Amino acid sequence: MNDIPQDAEAVLRLAAQSMFDVLASTAQGAMVVNREHRVVWISEGYKRFLPALGFRDESEFVGRRVEEVVPNTLMAQVIDTGQPILVDLLTNKAGTFLVSRLPLRGPGGDVIGAMGMVLLDHPETTMQPLMTKFACLQAELDETRRQLAAEQSRNRRPKHRIIDFVGASAAALDVKRQARRVAQTDATVLLLGETGTGKELLAHAIHAASRRAARPLVSVNIAAVPETLLEAEFFGVAPGAYTGAERKGRDGKFKLADGGTLFLDEIGDMPAALQAKLLRVLQEQELEPLGSNEVVKVDVRVIAATSRDLAAMVARGEFRADLFYRLHVLPIRLPSLRERAEDIEALVDVLLEDIARRGGLAPKTLDPGALRALAAQRWPGNVRELRNALEQAFLMSDEEQLAPEHFGLTEPPLPQAPPTLPGAGAGTLAPTAAVAAIGAPAVGAIPDGARAMERADAAPVALDDPSLPQATLGARKASLEREAIAQALRRTHGNRMAAARLLAISRATLYEKLGKYPELAAMAAAMAAAAPSRASVTAPAAWTATGPG
Repeated sequence: MNDIPQDAEAVLRLAAQSMFDVLASTAQGAMVVNREHRVVWISEGYKRFLPALGFRDESEFVGRRVEEVVPNTLMAQVIDTGQPILVDLLTNKAGTFLVSRLPLRGPGGDVIGAMGMVLLDHPETTMQPLMTKFACLQAELDETRRQLAAEQSRNRRPKHRIIDFVGASAAALDVKRQARRVAQTDATVLLLGETGTGKELLAHAIHAASRRAARPLVSVNIAAVPETLLEAEFFGVAPGAYTGAERKGRDGKFKLADGGTLFLDEIGDMPAALQAKLLRVLQEQELEPLGSNEVVKVDVRVIAATSRDLAAMVARGEFRADLFYRLHVLPIRLPSLRERAEDIEALVDVLLEDIARRGGLAPKTLDPGALRALAAQRWPGNVRELRNALEQAFLMSDEEQLAPEHFGLTEPPLPQAPPTLPGAGAGTLAPTAAVAAIGAPAVGAIPDGARAMERADAAPVALDDPSLPQATLGARKASLEREAIAQALRRTHGNRMAAARLLAISRATLYEKLGKYPELAAMAAAMAAAAPSRASVTAPAAWTATGPG
């Protein structure tokens, strides 16, 4: 009777030892791992698994880190988290096992190790229904993970590229040139322009072309957020900062954009009280969440945009001058649609294609009268308003080709004579008798470079032409490219959509290349303006140069 412990602590120790002995004896095998993840003990039953794991005896196994000797084990996770894994399937080169893992705690409650037990060493025979269900759940989990990874990959893909800013006009090309340049830096960019000119598109494109492209781009429309919520939206909220605040707190947009880009749309609508705090973040790259005294460092590139005149707002005292100068490091002004009317045809083609694709509908085109009518409009809402007009006409009309009446417009009168192209010489192009007989449009004068490509129809440039001894490979490739584009435009009477199909390239690619060769863009515009209807792809037409020289 004297061997029976009297104090509670001794009773608990005895109970723990008894429970340990019961678990070890009823399991197929058991092991104990210490706080450093090293195996310190294995049961007699566990020793029979050692050969299958690649060990001759206990001495080679005990003392090593558990993840080194038992593939796919989760013992380290149990020790680090203090959370048991009561039932699990473990599969490795020794077989498939039904296992249980329990944390071991010291007198103070700290985790001092873990015990792992093999409950069944052949669960595939004794627990077939459970194994089948587990396999199905595991397959579903793997598929969900794959879909999530694919979705994350799609989300990281750039929404827009610089090439998506459609247009080959001088104004559009200048915007794209500036965008490529600022994308190579981390300096703050300020996008200026009327509403609907494509500021958000360009912000995405600059981010996609920058070294931060793999990191997030976070957008905030300041005009759309209530003034009382702006500070929390930008800088985040500390846990319990105010009544109703989330227990875990909430990260602000600057924190979410850490390492990437923050796009601040309508920066001119920012309240004065918040402007000073934004200035500090831009200068110091640090912030304080709402309700916190902790300073949080961030690494964020800011792109701001506005349709308002910030300089005038500074003069009126409505916008901080120091913030204006901090934002106005790399300004890019986006032209209105009125300033680049020559891009309307390209924009119409791209927008109609996008409307058809998004709606799963057959594509539609515009007749020349509708195109001229659209080009004559003022478009105060710019590209956004143009898209709205196209979408309404597209969806409300059953015709494959949209006319001025589908837009509620009147076609402007045709010019009396075809326009003279910039930089043209005295010579003009006239159709041969065969072409004139079918009523093909006459085309105004074109630059000498285009006339040279015209003559190349009969005599293509040869790469080994001895008359070009100094031409580099790049120059020869450019010459052949210009020739191919010129021929495609002539065959299609300036119809860029048809020319792109003929060249087997996208329209966006064709517009980009026309930006490289402005004389071809001018030639296409003149042909399209003079054409009585949207031309389809025809057989090559032979053109001859007439006039002086």
